[in-house]
Amino acid sequence: MAESNQERAIEGWVWNENVLPLLTLLAGYAGYDFDGTDWQAVGLALGATDDEHPDGWYSYPLVGSSHHLEVHLAQAVGGSEVSVRVAGTSDPELLLRADTLIAAFATRLVA
Repeated sequence: MAESNQERAIEGWVWNENVLPLLTLLAGYAGYDFDGTDWQAVGLALGATDDEHPDGWYSYPLVGSSHHLEVHLAQAVGGSEVSVRVAGTSDPELLLRADTLIAAFATRLVA
C-alpha cells in the first residue's frame, strides 16, 4: 500500500526573511511561476498564523507543470521563525530538495 502525501511531508522551520526565497525555489522545482501576487497573498495570511495551534496554519498550493506541492506555514508567536511543512509529492528528489532548502534557510549567513 502506498504512503499518503501527509506521511511524506517534510517539516522544519525557516527565518522570516527566508520565506520568500524558500517559496520561490520550491515553486520553481514544481514548475510554478511564483510571483508578487502569490507573495502578497502569503505575506498577508502569515501574520495571522500561529504554529502552536493546528488550525493556525496557512496552506498555499504550488501547482506547477511538474508537481503539485502544498506548503503549510505558521509564524512562531513572539519569534522570528516560521514553521514549514511541505507535502504533496512522493518524488524522492523533490523531497530531498525541500528538506535541503528548509535546512539552509534555517541558518543565517554572515557576510
